[in-house]
Amino acid sequence: MRTLFGIICCFLLFFCKANAQNSADCRTAIPVCADAPIMGLADGGGDIDDFDPEVIRQTGCLEKGSVSSANIENNTSWFVFRAGTGGQVGFDIEALPSAGNSTPTAEWDFAVYGPYDEIGGQNFCSIIGDGTSEPIRCNYEVNNTSFTGIGVNPENGQEGAPFLIGSQNTYDEWLDVQPGEIYYILINNFNTNFDGDPEPFMLTFTGNSVQENQNTALDCTLRDEFLGFDITACEGDPDITLSALNSPVGPDIASVEWTVDYDDDGVIDGTLAGSGPSGAELVVTSPNSGRYFATITTASGTPPTVADLGGILITFYGVPILDRVEVLDTNLSVDPDANNVEFIMDGDGDYEYAINNGVFQDDPVFLDIPPGINTVVINDKNGCGTTEPIEFLVVGYPKFFTPNGDSINDEWNVKGIETLTNPVVFIFDRYGKLLKQLGAVEGWDGNYNGRPMPSTDYWFRFEYEEDDGGILVAKTRQSHFTLKR
Repeated sequence: MRTLFGIICCFLLFFCKANAQNSADCRTAIPVCADAPIMGLADGGGDIDDFDPEVIRQTGCLEKGSVSSANIENNTSWFVFRAGTGGQVGFDIEALPSAGNSTPTAEWDFAVYGPYDEIGGQNFCSIIGDGTSEPIRCNYEVNNTSFTGIGVNPENGQEGAPFLIGSQNTYDEWLDVQPGEIYYILINNFNTNFDGDPEPFMLTFTGNSVQENQNTALDCTLRDEFLGFDITACEGDPDITLSALNSPVGPDIASVEWTVDYDDDGVIDGTLAGSGPSGAELVVTSPNSGRYFATITTASGTPPTVADLGGILITFYGVPILDRVEVLDTNLSVDPDANNVEFIMDGDGDYEYAINNGVFQDDPVFLDIPPGINTVVINDKNGCGTTEPIEFLVVGYPKFFTPNGDSINDEWNVKGIETLTNPVVFIFDRYGKLLKQLGAVEGWDGNYNGRPMPSTDYWFRFEYEEDDGGILVAKTRQSHFTLKR
């Protein structure tokens, strides 16, 4: 039944290009399976640039074909599939004539990324775009046939081969997939297409796995989740368009009800209005994070409704904003003057941190930070921005001192506050009695009114004047030290 339905949809789409499938952005890649050919239509660049060209041109085969001026991303279409069974998978991309042309004018290239693990919670499109995930199959060669793809060219029997610059081999080697693996396909039209007219292609999956069972080789339940995988975006990004036209219902849409759970807490917060015929598309604007749902009522009434039960979570992240730096209570360093600090962010992005021109790490806690002025750079791993170096002051203090006259640790004071304006340090006993007031230079010798104070813990606080150009100061949660005799 599914196969027959897919063939009927394909037939309708072939003769009605308005219903052809296309998403020019990786983040809204169209979920597909192998039960029928897919009519694709590339109509220009996407809302966002999926690739950093300065990075991507140094990796894989993108922009390394026999024509050096090939565009990484021109008239693009993105698809995603999930392997349902293990085995050999390939595909054919057939160039089709566009409106007003008797022969194809497009020249299609492609790249395949994966395999990815859905359970890992990665932002797949982010690691594709920043070059950390190179394409596993890729062909940006000049096409001398109407076909390009993976496997065997059905037009001339040319077998797929490893990518080689200038080979003009339009086919790459088969994919050997395992159940559950996720793969992204970028299909790109090399032609500049200055007239702006959309150009069509036909995507057909092949390989022994597909031949054995079209319904299970690629997991068709992914297509039933037609809104695709969760989307991570940046505040200020162009609008995100969700389309119910990518559902298995195809053109048989009478109406669509869009709902949203902004807090992703299982409570629907409102019903939204779609756009276009029967409200088939919903435009999501920044920064409206939430889980979005679509329920489709069909025109034929068979089936009466199709609901995307899981919805799609769209999360907008902003440029990293550092809220504060805190010195942690615990300090396991053998150096009593070293401090452990934690960076507290304003927001819930996926951040990495580098201090004092060091390497980035995911953990916001850094050990053994020296007293004085330090710098931190914070990067949002979703691609939403990197801060300039932020200066912060670690106000270090010895955890103990020994005023015994041996000239070693005989005095105690807070270190690193000399850069502050009018710093003052107050020292108290455990009952809150003020024992000493210090400036930035002098230290405490352990005496009060000329009398040596006993070995025990003492408390302190410091104050300073902060102007508009003040330095971010790492705050201490617990401010005490030990006098030892």
